[in-house]
Order: sequence, then C-alpha cells, then structure tokens
Amino acid sequence: METLLYAAEIVREDGTYKLVVRDMVRDTVQVTPVPGPLVAKLPTFLSALNAKLGSAPVGARR
Repeated sequence: METLLYAAEIVREDGTYKLVVRDMVRDTVQVTPVPGPLVAKLPTFLSALNAKLGSAPVGARR
C-alpha cells in the first residue's frame, strides 16, 4: 500500500514560477520561487535522478 507523503507542483503566475510542496503528514505547504531556466531543466534533472537511483521511469506514476 502506498502512502502519499509529499505532493509537489510547479505553477506559473504572472510570468514567475513557484515550487509548491505539500506535506501530507503535517498538513503544511511550502512555496518557493524557482528561476525559469531551472524549470526548463527539470525533465533532465529527473531523468538523471532516475538513472542514479534506478527508480520507476519518469511519468510512470499518475
């Protein structure tokens, strides 16, 4: 059985990006600005992380 611990999303508002992380256990939310170039590199970063950890392919979980 899976238990969701954190949920993360990147949102764009008025041309700026924000990373929103929800702690499902503590019922808290943290928001931090993220530079656009970093957002563009996120798929590459996730692929590298997947390769290093050997976890499920990116996009496999919905």
